[in-house]
Order: sequence, then C-alpha cells, then structure tokens
Amino acid sequence: QVQLVESGGGLVQAGGSLRLSCAASGRTFSSAAMAWFRQAPGKEREFVAAIPWSGGSPSYADSVKGRFTISRDNAKNTVYLQMNSLKPEDTAVYFCAASRLSLFSTRLTGYPYWGQGTQVTVSS
Repeated sequence: QVQLVESGGGLVQAGGSLRLSCAASGRTFSSAAMAWFRQAPGKEREFVAAIPWSGGSPSYADSVKGRFTISRDNAKNTVYLQMNSLKPEDTAVYFCAASRLSLFSTRLTGYPYWGQGTQVTVSS
C-alpha cells in the first residue's frame, strides 16, 4: 500500500508562486512514476504534470507549461510542484498520485494511489 500526503497549498495573489510537496510512504517510491492532478469546483479532475521514476523528461498540461515545474527527490520520497505566475484559473484542489509503473501516464486510470488533496486558491 502507498500513502501520499500533500502540503503547501494556500491562498496567493495572481502572479504569485506556491510550491506543493507530496510525501510518499509504504512502497518503493523511487521506482514509481508520480503525477499531479487538479480538480476545480464543478469540473472533472485533470492532469497537470507527471514525472518518471528517473526524474527525467517530465510531461505537462498545455495550460501550465512554462509556469509549473514537477520534480522529485527519491532520497526523501517526495515529489514537488513549483507553481509560478499563478492565475485565478489555477484555483483547484491539487492531488498527488503514484503509479505502479516506472513510466508515467497522463490519465487518471494510470494511478491507483492518491493523496487527500491540498487547496490552491489564486485571487485576482
């Protein structure tokens, strides 16, 4: 079993930055691809970013490309999401997800393990 705990959410003004963290425990974190998804009120959960076990060649949704950066520290069993130039439309609950595989997916179904989510609110 895998446990994921997100932190770092909060309220920020448009143009500001936040860094989300996701601490993982329970299985071999370093061999699993990790991802961030988000869900805004009344909308479906959507892909934000993903990173393979090696940490190389991450993938981003077009809406966050150039503003968000996903990274991981396998020694600390932690994955991060650095969010810069935040916009009101980035407001959502952000979820960390872990795969059973080393290569990532951009689909919800690629991730059997999920955190509880952390709220990010961007004011205009």
